[in-house]
Amino acid sequence: MKKYLVGGAVRDALLGLPVREKDWVVTGATPEEMAEQGYRPVGKDFPVFLHPQTKEEYALARTERKTARGYRGFSFHAGPEVTLEDDLIRRDLTVNAIAQDTDGTLIDPYSGQRDLQDKILRHVSPAFLEDPVRILRVARFATRFAPLGFRVAEETIALMRQMVADGEADALVPERVWRECERALMHDQPSTFFYTLRECGALARVMPEIDALFGVPQRADYHPEIDTGVHTLMCIDVAAKLNAPLEVRVATLLHDLGKAITPQSEWPSHRMHEVRGVPLVEEFCARLRVPSDHRDLAVLVTRDHLNVHRCAELRPQTLLDLLERMQALRKPEVFEQALQACLSDARGRKDFEQSEYPQVPYLQAAAEVARAVQAKDVMAAGFSGVKVGEELKTRRIAALKDWKTTQVSSH
Repeated sequence: MKKYLVGGAVRDALLGLPVREKDWVVTGATPEEMAEQGYRPVGKDFPVFLHPQTKEEYALARTERKTARGYRGFSFHAGPEVTLEDDLIRRDLTVNAIAQDTDGTLIDPYSGQRDLQDKILRHVSPAFLEDPVRILRVARFATRFAPLGFRVAEETIALMRQMVADGEADALVPERVWRECERALMHDQPSTFFYTLRECGALARVMPEIDALFGVPQRADYHPEIDTGVHTLMCIDVAAKLNAPLEVRVATLLHDLGKAITPQSEWPSHRMHEVRGVPLVEEFCARLRVPSDHRDLAVLVTRDHLNVHRCAELRPQTLLDLLERMQALRKPEVFEQALQACLSDARGRKDFEQSEYPQVPYLQAAAEVARAVQAKDVMAAGFSGVKVGEELKTRRIAALKDWKTTQVSSH
């Protein structure tokens, strides 16, 4: 029995990155021998065990054979005769197919170290074609390592295109698509994920609403980058620079979906795109099983991002209505997330990446003014029942009117 450290732990150590988890491959062993040594079996499809002390995963070296379309259509064979090289050749990328012996010796039959040095993500073998999840994984690895200068090899992109043409991308289940998307969105340069999927044709299959934004022009005076797809991906990179949480990045990704269905006769203007976008956001989130809190924020931002951009022009009552729709008075954390998505939208434009966005402090101050008028004060003045809500609204509008007057005079 021999044990080898494999995959991401070896790759990240060679890149000088922190190693978060360790996976091991075991050769020359049977499941019974692993169990005798105290390893606990956890694999359903093939023999994977947890180390009795470290709880790290130890998988028996295995081969796999494609038996049907999709990423579940495989049969596996694990046995003492399967070699380390047999196991490594079934992996996705050469940089993930480097193993390390317990004495520190590297085993690299597919030149992963050279590709690490050259900053190339390259498939190990033609078996890459058999698993459509690899399209998503390559796009995510390209995203994770984009800040280090990595790129996907041309021949690997060509294989990904072939998989899309063969219909393999259509076999990807929504949960897996979204899981890889979530992980990619949390990297420093999430745009790379969508550009990589678009380059191989997969974006149109798994997220047609995002793909449809490319080639749709916007007014150059507002959007010097012109293309709506380019703008959207600039926005998510801004959200990443702001270190925004996942739900903000999702809302930012989806905020302009309505522009894809603007009649061409109205281009480059996109009046009503926020109204048109809401059902598209809801359909997207339902299909990909996006968590409901992420969906709700995305709907809020899609519906009201233009009102946020022009908030200083709003009358006191309209301003209060906006604050209420944005949950400013009931859920301040949702309100702050919505503002962060709107800031990402404003800065996700060519030459506007560092621009001031006074709308955020303006709306934060307006929310404070409205919050300062409390229901308990209204009740103390003798109001009850439905009259409390009516009077509360009246007083908040009056407070916002006074506040806006001071804003104008101070400027």
